[in-house]
Amino acid sequence: MLAATAAGAALAAGGPALGTAHAAAPDRRPDRERLRALIARMTLPEKIGQLFVMRVYGHSATDPDPADIEANRKEIGVRDAAELIATYHVGGIIYFAWAHNTRSPRQIAALSDGIQRAGLAQPTPLPLLVSTDQEHGIVARVGAPATLFPGAMALGAGGREADAREMARIAGRELAALGIRQNYAPVADVNVNPANPVIGVRSFGADPEAVSALVTAEVRGYQEGGVAATAKHFPGHGDTAVDSHLGLPLITHSREEWERLDAPPFKAAIAAGIDAVMTAHLLFPALDPVDDPATLSRPILTGVLRGELGFDGVVVTDSLGMAGVRKKYGDDRVPVLALKAGVDQLLNPPDLPAAWHGLRRAVESGEVPESRLDESILRILELKSRLGLFDEPYTRAGEVDRVVGSRSHLAAADRIADRTTTLLRNDRGLLPLSPRRHHDLLVVGVDPASPSGTGGPPTAVLARALGELGFTAEALSTSTGAQPDPAPERIAAAVAAARGRDAVIVATYNVGRTSAQRTLVAELAATGVPVVQLALRNPYDIAQLADSGLSAALAAYSWTDVEVRAAARVIAGRARPRGRLPVSVRRADAPDQVLYPLGYGLGY
Repeated sequence: MLAATAAGAALAAGGPALGTAHAAAPDRRPDRERLRALIARMTLPEKIGQLFVMRVYGHSATDPDPADIEANRKEIGVRDAAELIATYHVGGIIYFAWAHNTRSPRQIAALSDGIQRAGLAQPTPLPLLVSTDQEHGIVARVGAPATLFPGAMALGAGGREADAREMARIAGRELAALGIRQNYAPVADVNVNPANPVIGVRSFGADPEAVSALVTAEVRGYQEGGVAATAKHFPGHGDTAVDSHLGLPLITHSREEWERLDAPPFKAAIAAGIDAVMTAHLLFPALDPVDDPATLSRPILTGVLRGELGFDGVVVTDSLGMAGVRKKYGDDRVPVLALKAGVDQLLNPPDLPAAWHGLRRAVESGEVPESRLDESILRILELKSRLGLFDEPYTRAGEVDRVVGSRSHLAAADRIADRTTTLLRNDRGLLPLSPRRHHDLLVVGVDPASPSGTGGPPTAVLARALGELGFTAEALSTSTGAQPDPAPERIAAAVAAARGRDAVIVATYNVGRTSAQRTLVAELAATGVPVVQLALRNPYDIAQLADSGLSAALAAYSWTDVEVRAAARVIAGRARPRGRLPVSVRRADAPDQVLYPLGYGLGY
């Protein structure tokens, strides 16, 4: 749109435009006085709502499916996104695939435009900040035909800052074309704990310096693509043994260890001009001895993040529906305490009416000064202004078809993926396989559900990719990601199918000490057929399989199509294994000993 919008009209007349269309401008300061004048005209309900970023069910802002209407009424008390905006004046909406927000590119763009129309139709017309978690790899809310890239640890294995920047620039451009202008990425956590149940391959790796470099590259890439980047999860979620979705993790690092291990990527992100920082729902006694998660900690958010690190951008909570932040306080009190700690955006409360009214009571009672709301709203409106949302809140006609999943973008994803697959073992030079010597292949193993709804089960994707490279490859699924351990009858079927083959490729997923996947691999190897193991998620699987009779082992860092296809090209010798471990792999039977060190990787 070139004409002035209702959002622009809500600002004081005259003066320069506040932003540039579809391009973040971190070096250009919005007109704070005009934004403050706009805030002064907002009612208290409008101010409270501006702090919330909320989920909503449905593919349309005004005409969702009946089941989504029912879900909205049950969880939020509204019919659709337009009613959510009119009732609670929310400042942002987060998209999820499970909320049926992301069916297709054109539908997503239409939903974004409908949300903006609803926001601009309010008494104080304001654009909304539409966001999502599009980390790539195992976390992707927008699926094909959008371009899907390798995830963070795969990029860590590739080790190229240029690849991380190109990936984020392309991903940002596609998100912006869909009307999604804030991405909750990159993950700035340093994954120093192999048992971490929630970060793992979502992290670039275990080396703070390398993670910092790749975080910086992605921050700049997303901003070049026109999307606000968000570094997460402050003060660092890399050394946890508890999933904060399910419980409250404890970080036992000393202050010195935090400075050395956890802080560098966040410092780098701030130096790169990061737009937002997401909090972590975890205890960090070295930074705040009070028994409250970092999301509710004023010493951590205001004292360390804002005071010591000098961050003056938007602080957003991780989802307020996670158990890690709900264990001690009610859903009506958590937003109040988060705001008092230094948070600006309150993300996805499980009970929006309780959260919204709880915050209003806190303001009306004087517990939270209205001026405190104004501080956060100013930061949020400045971000919207830098993104150009006051001038051009709507998607551009035709840009979705030109940009999303374009041929050049898909080629870039494959090119980047070819630099990530890591070869950990290759006894007697089994790999690369040759269609002349190893023509008849069996692909077996775990089939996690695709995080982006793309080409089907990973074993089928891998078999199909190998077929296109000249092999005969049959796929046989033995289990799922939800239940990765195969039943005895599935193991027996896989072993029977393996006999007489030229080679077997077995896909593994989070292999543990008692995992039946170990039995599967050992019994496949006992047939005498060469067995190639491909870790679909964490590269640590090989520690549990080192003595299982494997002939070769690779790490793909994800089961998404782009990484599985890249692994197929490596197996077939169409691409060289150029990835290097961004973490160390320790022995399963002696965790104090390193089996494969950080930086390890074979080639051919």
